[in-house]
Amino acid sequence: MSIAVIGLGRMGAAMARRLAGAGHRLTVWNRDGKKAATIAAETGATPSDSAASAVAGAELVISSLADDAALRSVYLGDGGVVAGLGTDTVVADTSTVDPETVFEVGRAIDAAGAAFLDCPVSGSVSTVDTGALTVMVGGDPAQLPVLRRAFDSIAKTVLHVGPRGAGAATKLAVNGLVHGLNVALAEALVLAERAGVERSTAYEVFASGAAAAPFVLYKREAYERPDEASVAFTLDLVAKDLELITGLADRVGAPMAQAETDLGVVRSAIDAGFGASDMSAVAVHLRGGRP
Repeated sequence: MSIAVIGLGRMGAAMARRLAGAGHRLTVWNRDGKKAATIAAETGATPSDSAASAVAGAELVISSLADDAALRSVYLGDGGVVAGLGTDTVVADTSTVDPETVFEVGRAIDAAGAAFLDCPVSGSVSTVDTGALTVMVGGDPAQLPVLRRAFDSIAKTVLHVGPRGAGAATKLAVNGLVHGLNVALAEALVLAERAGVERSTAYEVFASGAAAAPFVLYKREAYERPDEASVAFTLDLVAKDLELITGLADRVGAPMAQAETDLGVVRSAIDAGFGASDMSAVAVHLRGGRP
């Protein structure tokens, strides 16, 4: 397929590499042009000087952007995605954003005559690398065959969860669970350590029992050896997610006491200087450590 990848942060870059490796023809664009040049050199993709030129003629556009402001700017701004869309293009946004932002951007894509799916993903860079993402798709299910032709190389599960906006809402629900696990795991580990249990021993118990969720298993190295942990997902982004989650909860009337507490813990860690650290650094903060 001819695919445009818009946004080349950790996840976007990983998806571009995987898609190129599967034989798709890529054009790439990023607000920092150096990242686009680097990915182009690695994958053979064609770098573009604007989002509009990157998507022109593409069968599928896949975007991965940091937040709602970035999504609006990259899609709706001068030289943005919407300006370059053709009527035969399917647009798949994988960002974690508010459903209201999905509706706003979707209306502009509709006006351009293209098709739009909100399809955020659950997983990390390592999950992309093994083709094991879970994709939550909101929008017209008739567009799923086009999506699957590309996503089969990066995802194990592609689920249609409802009409437009349902993908974004489901992703916020998923992340509410993941971020709850993260804080609970950090607290449990620090509790065991303070009570005299060696860190790796405590984690072995966590990983062997009822709490052994995939998140607990794949974050083990980061929790056991925080000084060596690579940054997979920053606490700044965790706070962004939890703000979206609690905001959606307020609008729909869903009680989210744990998410509100988790947000307080994460903000405390950010105030202590851990904003750019991996989400597992909540445990370091609870131990009284420093970035």
